[in-house]
Amino acid sequence: MSDRYCTVANATVRISTSNLLSCCFVCGLGCNGGNPTAAWMWWVWVGLSDETCQPYPFAPCGHHTNSSHYPACPSTIYDTPTCNLTCADGDNMKRYNGEQSYGVSGEEAYQRELMLNGPFEVAFTVYEDFVGYKKGVYQHVTGSALGGHAVRLVGWGEENGVKYWKVANSWNEDWGDKGYFKILRGSDECGIESSGVAGIPAAVE
Repeated sequence: MSDRYCTVANATVRISTSNLLSCCFVCGLGCNGGNPTAAWMWWVWVGLSDETCQPYPFAPCGHHTNSSHYPACPSTIYDTPTCNLTCADGDNMKRYNGEQSYGVSGEEAYQRELMLNGPFEVAFTVYEDFVGYKKGVYQHVTGSALGGHAVRLVGWGEENGVKYWKVANSWNEDWGDKGYFKILRGSDECGIESSGVAGIPAAVE
């Protein structure tokens, strides 16, 4: 969502992850996972604060790697923060809304959406062999499914003749390729081309 304010609305707004995580009761289970489509619809229907108002409450940690910057992540899932309708400093909360949200699927539709409106959210199935990714174009080979994961699609290209999507992960910059990964493009690898969701922000006043 935050990217869309830059690419579409010519504004700088960093939407509060904490506000979405704690207040969107139709989005899923808070820190235990959620539904990206519902999250984007909540942005349209209800609106969300920005990071200045409600900062992310959890300190960075080393996701699935021996981090040189951060301590290891806890072995248990964090408790979902309580929903607050004011800013962390007690000020009134300003809501930023989306104008519309919509689904995107398929290689060509993904490329068109990136070209027209910029990065958007996609989801895929994480397998055991993805966790240790470092570089190259990921393609699932072995290991069990660990669950679904929502990430940010930012571009595409080819490496040694292999088509890929470039994706920003949320596991900090010391995971993978400085926080990013490449995944096979054009064959719905791990379901990544099936469930994109995007939107257009309302004008910022």
